[in-house]
Amino acid sequence: MLQEQLKLTVDNVPVTEAWGRLSHDPKAQLVDVRTKAEWNFVGVPDLSPIGRAAILIEWQTYPQGSSPGDFAERCADALRTAGAEADTDVYFLCRSGARSLSAARAVSASGFNKCHNIAEGFEGALDDHRHRGAEGWKAAGLPWYQG
Repeated sequence: MLQEQLKLTVDNVPVTEAWGRLSHDPKAQLVDVRTKAEWNFVGVPDLSPIGRAAILIEWQTYPQGSSPGDFAERCADALRTAGAEADTDVYFLCRSGARSLSAARAVSASGFNKCHNIAEGFEGALDDHRHRGAEGWKAAGLPWYQG
């Protein structure tokens, strides 16, 4: 029952729509839940053109792949520190949209009621050749930098 309620509170947003919303809403926040390794070797969304920075907080640690039990609490603290409130739009990003959906649901359950999942993620899903990069933040030409 709770899982069904959480599914209703988190929507999937296309990456370019998320950028547009972040650009037009100065209170909106972006939370990148990938691992430190991904930030360092793949890149990080660059929100400096809109005067902000992404909140970087791992949903799963690398290389263990474990999910810290206090993720929602740490993320909520980071959001509040950045000025977010319960009704602030918060966009979650991972590599392809799976981890970010879980993270968004967890934070939504902790009291932030406008959590959104960036469906294509930073690099997108695997294509027929098992390569990423045909969709997502980078493929859309949105600002990013090498970590």
